Amino acid sequence: MKEAIVQPDLNVEVVDSEIPVPNDDEVVIKVMVSGSNPKDWKLPVMFKKAMNSGDDIAGVVHEIGRNVYEFKPGDRVASFHQMMSKGGSFAEYAVSWAHTTFHIPNKTSFEEAASIPLAAMTAAMGLYQRLEGLPLPWHPTTKPTPLIVYGAATAVGAYSIKLARLSNIHPLICVAGRGIQFVETIIDKDKGDVILDYRDGNDKLVANMKTEIEKAGGKVEYAFDAVSEHGSYDTICKVLDHEAGQITLVLPGNDYSAIPSSIKRTDTMVGAVHPDMDLTQLQTEAGGETYHADFGYVMFRFFSRGLSEGWFRGHPQEVVPGGLAGISSALKNLKDGKASAVKYVFRLDETEGVER
Repeated sequence: MKEAIVQPDLNVEVVDSEIPVPNDDEVVIKVMVSGSNPKDWKLPVMFKKAMNSGDDIAGVVHEIGRNVYEFKPGDRVASFHQMMSKGGSFAEYAVSWAHTTFHIPNKTSFEEAASIPLAAMTAAMGLYQRLEGLPLPWHPTTKPTPLIVYGAATAVGAYSIKLARLSNIHPLICVAGRGIQFVETIIDKDKGDVILDYRDGNDKLVANMKTEIEKAGGKVEYAFDAVSEHGSYDTICKVLDHEAGQITLVLPGNDYSAIPSSIKRTDTMVGAVHPDMDLTQLQTEAGGETYHADFGYVMFRFFSRGLSEGWFRGHPQEVVPGGLAGISSALKNLKDGKASAVKYVFRLDETEGVER
């Protein structure tokens, strides 16, 4: 099979590799479309190591392990591949754990499905496993529950908004920039949701956030920082309640010493839905356990049902031409911050040498 290996300089080498073989609890998937995420460029650069760094899979089941009971060859599925392990999504065939694999209905395109796994699960973990007290979507709240979502046009931020709405969490105080027009389509202004533009400058942003918080009752206790850099968390903490406030971040390992000790800080690490990850120290620092397989299992099936019934959708996608050959340019664009309100996806059948 053809497989793309991302180099530390973000150039990509397409090589011939063996088709993965599943263990007892895994599924091998014939990849129709692979998604991408910022971590796909960050990990090769950070570790100075060439790797197939893709984790968002959409395709058709090729082979299953002997303990797998939900899937059979030919099923249309999407899946979240275990980060930093073999068999990633930048290939004709990828391997993933069965519990992070989910069915996709016929009406859902592979392109849309490829936009979901990592980002949507990051949003779900942040809201429901890290920010303590927020209601799950099947037990929506009946009282006003203000939530700040910084980076609302990012995939993680947008999924946070979509899930928060299912939980009836409002008003949503959303912070975005170039993607504001997209965010307008996913909030509910009738319930007080607003969008604030960080490009107006930090002082004005803080003032506008304080104004919206006053309208929401005078304080906000929850914040999801889907950016977690360039001072986003510092801005949030200027308005977050300093007695009961909680903030969750998506970039573990950064220096968050500017966050006041009176605010509860957690890091959302989506890899915690997978086993055998060497995350014990990081997860302890992040404020959570190391393994959330049950949560991942339930939420991925919740996404599947939502796709089927129409109340959950993927993130907007941009198909990058050339299949695996397009990965390098896409990752460089992600690194340069050129993507806004879009997921780069790659159709494997556009790869030179791939037969369909």
